[in-house]
Amino acid sequence: MTPQRIAVLGATGSIGGSALDVIAQHPGRYRASVLSAHRNVDALAELCARFRPDLAIISDPALEGALAHKLAALGVDCMVAAGPVALEQAVAGALCDTVLAAVVGAAGLNSTLAAARSGKRLLLANKESAVCAGALLHAALREGGGALLPVDSEHNALFQCLPGGRPDHLATAGVRRLILTASGGPFRGRTRGELGHVTPAQACAHPNWVMGRKISVDSATLMNKGLEVIEACVLFGAQRAQVDVLVHPQSLVHALVEYVDGAVLAELGHPDMRTALAQALAWPERTSSGVPFLDLAARGKLEFEHPDTATFRCLDLAYQALAAGGDAPAILNAANEIAVEAFLAGSLPFLAIADLIEAVLNALPAESVRTVESLIHRDLTARAKARAMLARMCC
Repeated sequence: MTPQRIAVLGATGSIGGSALDVIAQHPGRYRASVLSAHRNVDALAELCARFRPDLAIISDPALEGALAHKLAALGVDCMVAAGPVALEQAVAGALCDTVLAAVVGAAGLNSTLAAARSGKRLLLANKESAVCAGALLHAALREGGGALLPVDSEHNALFQCLPGGRPDHLATAGVRRLILTASGGPFRGRTRGELGHVTPAQACAHPNWVMGRKISVDSATLMNKGLEVIEACVLFGAQRAQVDVLVHPQSLVHALVEYVDGAVLAELGHPDMRTALAQALAWPERTSSGVPFLDLAARGKLEFEHPDTATFRCLDLAYQALAAGGDAPAILNAANEIAVEAFLAGSLPFLAIADLIEAVLNALPAESVRTVESLIHRDLTARAKARAMLARMCC
C-alpha cells in the first residue's frame, strides 16, 4: 500500500504534534511529506530530522535561510520554502494527498482554501476558516471536489454521530439538535467578582486539555465554544437554534446528536486529540491512535450543566454574530484575537475581553462575504478598530 502523503500545517503546534504522533505509529500507511511552522526554526528542523519530509516551510520569509542552515547541519535533505504563497502552492501541489490545516487563527485561511480548491482530503483543525469564510470554504470544496473531515474533537464527534457523517439536510436525517460540550475551562463555577484579577497563567491552566495559549484563553472565556457553534452551523448546515452547548467538566463526552424520535447519540473518549485525528486520517476505516481505552466505571459519574453566559459573555457574543450573518463572525474572530493577545500581554483584564469584542461588533455592522480579499480587508479593519479601542480602554 502506498502511504498517504500528508501536509501538516502547523506541525510544531499541539494539534500538529498529535497528528505526527499518529502518523509515526503507522509508517506504512502515512507519510508526513510537507511540514510547516510559523517561526520556530529549531522545532521544525527537529521534526524534519525525524520525519524526513519532501518540503519544509517556515511562514516568516526572513527565517528561510536559518531553516536551510539548520536542516543542513542536521543532515536533512529536503526542499525549503517560506511565506504564505509557498504554503498555498504546497497544499495545492503534487507533494501531498491530505492536508491537515492546523495553523492557528485567520492566518490559516488562504492555505485551507487552497487545499479545498485542489481537491485534497482536508482535515480541518483551523476553525477560523469555517467561522470567517464558511461560504468561501463551501465554494472551494465544490470546486475541488475533495472531502472535508473535521478534527476539532467536538465536530469530529458530531461527524461520527451523524448518518453518513454529514447529511445533506439535518431535518431529513431526523436530527433535532447538535449539542457541543464544553469543559467550562479553568474558571468554571466562578463569579464575575472572582475573575477581575485572574492572570494569563491561570487562564492557560486548562484542567483537561493540553493546548496552546491562545486557544486555552478562548476555552477560559467560552469563546472557543462560541466559535465552534458557528463552525457547526457551517460544517453541518445547521440553523442557529439547532446548536446548543452543555458544560461537561469531565470532557469525556465530546458532542451529542439528538434525533426527533428522542434518541441521543454521543461520542465518548479521553480528552486527547489523537482520537479525532486517527479517525479523520483513516476514514472511512478505523486505526489505532495510541490513546488508552476508556474505562467508564473507573471514571465514575458524568456531569452536565448549562453554561453561565452572564459571567462568560463570549458565548452569547458568538450567537449574536451568527444571527447577524455575513462577515460578523469574522469581525468577532478578529476582535477576539486582538483581545486575547492583549490579555496575554497583561494589558487587558480578563473580563474586558468580552467588552472589547462587543464594542468592535457594534462599531462594524455585518457586510456580505464576497471574496477572500474583501474578507481580509474587513478582518484588518476589525483588528485596527480593536487596537484603537484597546488603546482608549488601557489609558
